[in-house]
Amino acid sequence: MSLDLSDVKRLARLAQLDLNEEQASKTLDKLNGIFALVEQMRAVDTSGVEPLNHPIAAYQNDVALRLRDDAVTEPNRRDEYQQVAPATQDGLYLVPKVIE
Repeated sequence: MSLDLSDVKRLARLAQLDLNEEQASKTLDKLNGIFALVEQMRAVDTSGVEPLNHPIAAYQNDVALRLRDDAVTEPNRRDEYQQVAPATQDGLYLVPKVIE
């Protein structure tokens, strides 16, 4: 896929950007470079390649082991914290309505 200058100008107008001719030309070159890179990546055969959770997992199998287990380390002190609140109900803080 390749864009031309009229495409860039139309995109700039839709995005409400004010581009002069030089800026539009530079933007055209950059966008066409991005599209060329995407086409190169699409050409690579990735059939049979499993997705990775993290890119480094291709080289280190223990990456997932670095994550700690989700464990409770603090006691539940909600009731203690809510004792000083002006108003609570069912474990929630009640606040005055500020938007009408």
